Amino acid sequence: SVYWASFELVILILTKYYHADSNKVLESSLWRSSDYGSTYTKLNLMPGTTIIVTNFYICPTNKKKVILVSSSINERDQMLFMSTDEGSSFQRQPVSFTVDTLLFHPSDEDNLLAYSKEAKLYISTDLGHKWTVLQERVTKDRVFWAVTAVDVDPDLVHMEIQDIGGGYLYVTCLIQNCSDKMVTAQFLGKIDHNSLSVQDEYIFVKVTTGNRTKYYVSYRRNEFVQMRFPKYALPKDLQIVSTDENQVFLALQEWYQTDTYNLYQSDPQGVYYSIVLENVRSTKQPEENVLIDILEVRGIKGVFLANQKIDGKVMTLITYNKGRDWEPLAPPTTDMNGKPVSCKQPDCHLHLHLRWADNPYVSGTVHTKDSAPGLIMGAGNLGSQLVEYKEEMYITSDCGKTWRQVFEEEHHILYLDHGGVIVAIKDTSIPLKILKFSTDEGRTWSIHNFTSTSVFVDGLLSEPGDETLVMTVFGHISYRSDWELVKVDFRQSFPRQCTEADYDSWKLTDLQKCIMGQERMYRRRKESSFCIKGKSYTSALTAKPCQCTEKDFACDYGFERAPSLRLEGDRCYPDFWHDPDAPPENCHMGHSYKSSTGYRKVIANVCEGGLNKEQSAKQHSCPLLPPSGLQLGIKGQMLAVAPGDDITFIVHQEQGDTTSTRYQVDLMDGVRAIYENLTVTDEPIQHRYEKPGVYRVNVKAENSAGHDQATLYIQVTAPLQDVHLEVVPIAGRNQEVNLTAIVLPTEANLTVFYWWIGDNLQPKLTLENSLITRFSEEGEVPVTVQASNGRSMVQDSKTVIVYDHFQVIPLSFSHNLDRFNPNIPEWRRDVGQVVTKILAKLTGVPQDSLVTMVKPGLPTTADLYVLPQESTPVKRSVFVDKRVPTIKQVLSENNVSFIVRGGLRVLVTLADSDRGDSLTHPWLRFRKLPGRNVYAQMHNEKEQEMTSPVNHSEDTQNIIQGEEFIDDDLDSQTLGNPGGRSKFSYPRLTSHY
Repeated sequence: SVYWASFELVILILTKYYHADSNKVLESSLWRSSDYGSTYTKLNLMPGTTIIVTNFYICPTNKKKVILVSSSINERDQMLFMSTDEGSSFQRQPVSFTVDTLLFHPSDEDNLLAYSKEAKLYISTDLGHKWTVLQERVTKDRVFWAVTAVDVDPDLVHMEIQDIGGGYLYVTCLIQNCSDKMVTAQFLGKIDHNSLSVQDEYIFVKVTTGNRTKYYVSYRRNEFVQMRFPKYALPKDLQIVSTDENQVFLALQEWYQTDTYNLYQSDPQGVYYSIVLENVRSTKQPEENVLIDILEVRGIKGVFLANQKIDGKVMTLITYNKGRDWEPLAPPTTDMNGKPVSCKQPDCHLHLHLRWADNPYVSGTVHTKDSAPGLIMGAGNLGSQLVEYKEEMYITSDCGKTWRQVFEEEHHILYLDHGGVIVAIKDTSIPLKILKFSTDEGRTWSIHNFTSTSVFVDGLLSEPGDETLVMTVFGHISYRSDWELVKVDFRQSFPRQCTEADYDSWKLTDLQKCIMGQERMYRRRKESSFCIKGKSYTSALTAKPCQCTEKDFACDYGFERAPSLRLEGDRCYPDFWHDPDAPPENCHMGHSYKSSTGYRKVIANVCEGGLNKEQSAKQHSCPLLPPSGLQLGIKGQMLAVAPGDDITFIVHQEQGDTTSTRYQVDLMDGVRAIYENLTVTDEPIQHRYEKPGVYRVNVKAENSAGHDQATLYIQVTAPLQDVHLEVVPIAGRNQEVNLTAIVLPTEANLTVFYWWIGDNLQPKLTLENSLITRFSEEGEVPVTVQASNGRSMVQDSKTVIVYDHFQVIPLSFSHNLDRFNPNIPEWRRDVGQVVTKILAKLTGVPQDSLVTMVKPGLPTTADLYVLPQESTPVKRSVFVDKRVPTIKQVLSENNVSFIVRGGLRVLVTLADSDRGDSLTHPWLRFRKLPGRNVYAQMHNEKEQEMTSPVNHSEDTQNIIQGEEFIDDDLDSQTLGNPGGRSKFSYPRLTSHY
C-alpha cells in the first residue's frame, strides 16, 4: 500500500507491510525524495523506537503541510507527526484517542477534524497540536466541512449523529462551540443511518418508515423538500452521480430492479426528476458499495458513457447532451494491424467496460482527463454486447465519433503533459520491464525499457498537475523483496517547449455541431510538432452559443419519451398520474404559474434563440386552494412521553394555499394557538405536559375555499418500574385460572398487557391487568406477562403445574401477622415455604406434595395445596385424600406456628369457612350447591378481584344436579376431574409461591 504526494520536486512515499492472514500492519517506512524520485532517503521519525505509520494526510490548500498518523507496535500509544516543510522535518504530538480519519478544512490550513474509532469527533485549530472533543456518537464518513460560497460560516460542520434513543439526526454546529445546547438540528425528525450527504449546493437525507423510503434535499441550505420522482418509482436505493452545473444527476433503483438502475436528472433545486436512461447496469461491491456503469467524460461537459442492460445483454451508449439522447459507439473499420473488421452497424458496435480499478494507483478501464478534451481510452470489445473476458484497448481523439484499436489486451493508462504523452503498461500478473508510450494520441506507440530487471507492477504515479512529464512505476521483484521504485522522465525526449505555431484548432463540428448549446473550438498540438505543452497550456479556445433546437430540450417532470411511440414523433407525453395543468404545491394567491408543456431546457445548456419548447406554456393565476393533506407530527416520532418532557409538534400541509389559511392548534390541556400561515411553524410548536393522561391534539386549517384537520394522540405516561404476575401455582386441567399483573407504579396508565402461555409465540393482548385462561394438558406450563405503556416494558414469569385433581385447604393466620405483612411477593413466598415445611414435619406428608400459597391483601390468608399421589384410585366419584384428615387434625390442634420479628408467635389454623367470611378465599369462587353453604369468595379491599380457577367439570355438574353425593367435609375442596388418570409423572417441587 502506498500513500504518495508530490510538491515541486519532493515526493513522499509511505510503504506498509501486512500480515497475510490477519491483514495487520507489521511494518511501515516513510521515504522522501527531493529530486523528482531519483534518490530516496528513509526517514527515522523516532530513533530507537519502532512505530507504524498507518495514514498519511496532505493539506489541500498548502501541500507543504503534512500529517502522519502512527501507533506503536502494541497499538496502545498513538501519535501524530506534523510537518510544515514538505516532510523535511516532523514534530511529534501524542494523542489520547485512536485516530480513524483526518479531514482538513477546505480553506483554513490549520483547522482539521479527527474522527476516532470510538465514534467521537475532535477539532484542532493548530495543525493537530491540541485537540478537543467536538461531538460524540458521530457516524463515520458522515462529517462535512462547510462548502465555500454556500454555507454562511466557513467554520460550520455538518454531521450525522446518534441521539440518546438510538435514532440518527442531521445536525450542524460551529467548531468554536459544539456543545449539545449549541447543536442545531437541520432536519426535523430522524433520518436513516449513514444517509447524510453534503455535496456542493445540495444536502441529501433519507427517511424510511414502514417499508417506504423517502429522500429529501436542501438546496443552498433552504428547508428540506421531498425529492419528487415518478409517482410509482418506489425507490429501493439511490446513488448520486454528480451535483455540478446546478443540477443533480443520480441513479435510482426502482422496486422492480435488482441489478440495474435508472438515471434521472433534476431541476436546479434538486426536487423534480425526469428519467434520462433506463436499466443501467450496477454491481454490488464488498461492504455493500454499489458501482453504477455510468462515466462522465472529462474535458467536454455534457458527455457521458453508460452501460445499459436489457434482457441480459449489456451495451455501451454515449450522450452528448447530458442524457437527452443516447447512441451506441461506432465500431472501428480496421483492427490495430490495419485489417478490416467484420463489425457492421446496427448489429455490431463497440462496447467498453466502465469499471473503477480496485487499486487506486492504476487507471480504471476507461481513462479521460479534463486537460485532454476528446481523448478517451478504454478496454472493451466489438460485437452485439459487452463480453466480460474480452478487454481489447480502444482510443478516440474526437470524443467518441471514431475509434481505433491499439492493444489486444487491457493496459493501465497514464496521461502526461495534458495528454501529450500516453503511457500504457500491460495489466498482467507476470513481471514486466517495458512500457509503451505514444506522443500522437495513440496513433503510434514506442517501447521503453523502464528497468533492467522485470518487476511485478503495482501502480503508476505522476506528479499532481496536468503538465507533468515525470512518472514513477512501483512494484516488487518477488513477493519477499522490497519495493522497486522506478522514475521515468519524458522531459528529455522533447527538444523544446511548444509555441503557438505548434497548435491548430479542432472543432467538434463533424461529431455534433453543438454540444450543450454551444459550438466549441479547442487547441490541439499538430501531429508534426514534437514539443512539450507545459504548465501554461489550455485546451479551450473559443465557444459561441448555438440556436436552440429540439435536441436541447429534455422531458419535464411527469413526462417521458417511450421507444414504442417513436413512430408518433420524438415527443414527451404525460404519465397517467400527472396533471400538467395542476398548480404547484407552493402556489399562493396573487401569484401565477405556468403549466408545463412537457419540456424543459437541459440544465447548463446555453443555446440561444431558435426553437423554444417551453414557449407555449400557459400562464395561470394561482387559485385559492383549500388546505388538504394536513399532517401533525412530533419531532422524534415518539407519541408516548413522560410528564415534563419537551415536545416539538410539527405541522405540514401537502396542498393548498398556506398564506391565506388560519391554523388553530388545540393542545388539549388548556393551551390553544392560532397561526395566520404555515410559515410560523418553521419555528415549531414546543410544549410540555405536566400530568399523565391522553391528550388529543388537534390542528384545523381553514380558508375561504375549504378546511382540513389533523389529529394526534399523545400519551403522557411515567415509565413502568416493575410488574408482578399473580397466579395460583397449581391448577386443574380445563379449569378457569385467573392471571393478574400488578404493575408499579400503581398509578401507571395506558398500559397494554401481553400474555404468553405455554410455548405459544403469539401473545394474547389485554388492556386490563388480568386474564382468565384454561390449561388443557397436565404438566408444567410457563406463563409470562409483559406490561408496556409505549415508553417502557417490564416482564414477569411464573410456572403453573396442572393436575387432573388435587385438594385445597384454606388457611388463616393469627391477626398479629397482619402488622408484619408488607404485601410483596417475596414475603408471601417465604411465609408459604415456612408453613409447608412445618406441616410436612408434623404430619409426615412429603414436603414436595404440599404447596402453601399466601394470598395478597389483608387479613393474611393462604391456600394449602395437597398434590395427588402417583397412584390415585380410578373411580367415578369424588376422591377423598386420606392425608387431608391428618393435616386438618394438626391444624385444629393449634400445633402449627412460627415466630416473626420481635419474638411474636404466629398461629396457623384452618380457615373458618362456615361463617361465610368473604375475606378468606380471594383466589376461589364456589357455586352454592343445594343444601350447602358455599359462598362466592370476594377479594379484599387492597387488591382487584381475581376470578376463580374453578370450572365445574362433568362430574361436578352431576353433583350439582344431585346425581352424586359429596362428602360433608367442606373444609377441603376437590377440584378438577376426580375420575381422570394421571398422564404424567408429577415433578418434585423445589420452590413455592
